[in-house]
Amino acid sequence: MRHVIALDVGGTGMKAALVGPDGELLHQDRRATGRDRGPDAVVAAILDFAADLRAHGEQRLGEPAAAAGVAVPGIVDERAGTAVYAANLGWRDVPLRALLSDRLGVPVALGHDVRTGALAEGRLGAGRGADRFFFVALGTGIAGGFGLDGRVEPGAHGFAGEIGHVVVRPRGIPCPCGQRGCLERYASAAAVSEAWAKACGDPEADAADCAKAVASGDPNAVRVWEEAVDALADGLVTALTLLDPRVLIIGGGLAEAGDVLFAPLREAVQTRVTFQKLPAIVPAELGDTAGCLGAGLLAQNLLTTTTTAEVTP
Repeated sequence: MRHVIALDVGGTGMKAALVGPDGELLHQDRRATGRDRGPDAVVAAILDFAADLRAHGEQRLGEPAAAAGVAVPGIVDERAGTAVYAANLGWRDVPLRALLSDRLGVPVALGHDVRTGALAEGRLGAGRGADRFFFVALGTGIAGGFGLDGRVEPGAHGFAGEIGHVVVRPRGIPCPCGQRGCLERYASAAAVSEAWAKACGDPEADAADCAKAVASGDPNAVRVWEEAVDALADGLVTALTLLDPRVLIIGGGLAEAGDVLFAPLREAVQTRVTFQKLPAIVPAELGDTAGCLGAGLLAQNLLTTTTTAEVTP
């Protein structure tokens, strides 16, 4: 199997790699999305970046990439290959798979950024060997991906895994989605940063500062942290009740707090389960390479599918 192009498109920057058949990152690069110039400029930047990666493969590896995988934020129709909507990039209904395929001349897979990261964690990271896992990314918002037998379920309409919009505090804080009391309004890195900045009186304070204050025993920080952990545990118990995963993988910026997060979170989940089976709760392993590695897996899946189709009578 030849190398593939992997692109992980974020709100402000893009991470990219050429990935070998064994998952080795043969070449890595980063660029700005250029979102300040509008959605058309973002799409153009993605296409140009992918074309440059193809050229690099030809020049340095002796052949062009055989396929490409792209992970993007927002609402994604993976089957149609359409980037439906992303508030932070400003685009709507972009036929990104077709645009990239035309530009590169190879098959292209399009995936949701968190589900793509979940795929990588499931196959290459903290979920290795687990037949069912649930990956949760605690970042500016909260989203997840349910892994089942080597793939991540997108849902009927591309919305599977949106655990950040499970209501954990009825009639609570308003959420931009239109509901009140959503999990991400209490347990995301952004929510903890907001709560801690207010509690400590420093508008520049963030979730990492809160975690350090918790470790030092600051009672205000402990209160803010406990409220976030309690909300997160409520959301996770809902997920494990519905999905019965073998492993819960926690990633994103908030997970970088390590045992300051995981020790109380494991205890909080354990105290809430009744009939449910308690899964292992583990930190993600791949960090910010998960998106690129997952995009590479999506691309390699295309090659495997093509090869199988070619040899099947």
